[in-house]
Amino acid sequence: MEAETTSESALRRAVVEASNRIIALGLSQGTSGNVSVRFGDGFLVTPSGIPAEDLAPDHIVPMDLSGRHDHPLAPSSEWRFHRDILATRPEIGAVVHAHPPYATGFAICGQEIPAVHYMIAMAGGPTIRCAPYAPYGTEALSEAALAALDGRSCCLLANHGLIATGPDLAKALWLAVEVEALCRQYAIALQVGTPLVLDDAEIARTVERFKSYGPRKVAAASDRNGDVQG
Repeated sequence: MEAETTSESALRRAVVEASNRIIALGLSQGTSGNVSVRFGDGFLVTPSGIPAEDLAPDHIVPMDLSGRHDHPLAPSSEWRFHRDILATRPEIGAVVHAHPPYATGFAICGQEIPAVHYMIAMAGGPTIRCAPYAPYGTEALSEAALAALDGRSCCLLANHGLIATGPDLAKALWLAVEVEALCRQYAIALQVGTPLVLDDAEIARTVERFKSYGPRKVAAASDRNGDVQG
């Protein structure tokens, strides 16, 4: 897992880069959205109130799984669900929270996303659930998010936004992008007519096929072909 094999300084840079990518991709704006990555016995999380374009690696706040931190900056107001997701889901190495327009539009309606495209399998099941509303930063929101994420890798938060997870930051960010694309397609389909929903058995088969799906690191030439000859 990324967080177990990468140095703290590299992970800090990766969190800053992911935060900037969220803004550049139109998944959030201003100071909304936050990112965390597992590190050691705890995690690193973006600070509260600093726009992504102003973030520097030393702004990233280290926390332990009890919620303690020793840093000049306060952690994101949503640190609690980052902590609880990482504490209860050992297969997850990174969490991305954002407010993308289409996903948030469905979240505002309290509406889950059904299996209108086979790419829903990226969520781990036949729906992307929408957690009921709870105030931001609260234990109630964290509990609602954990329930919506049961058996899933992403969820919507009612009247709020999106959570996407992954074994590393690259996959968590990829998933956030794919969920927003799926929500946009679903919104268009609802305007065109009545979307066809794939059955659970088809999605279960696709979930199995998707276990090796998603972004991969490109191996160096020496890794692919043996030592490079001079």
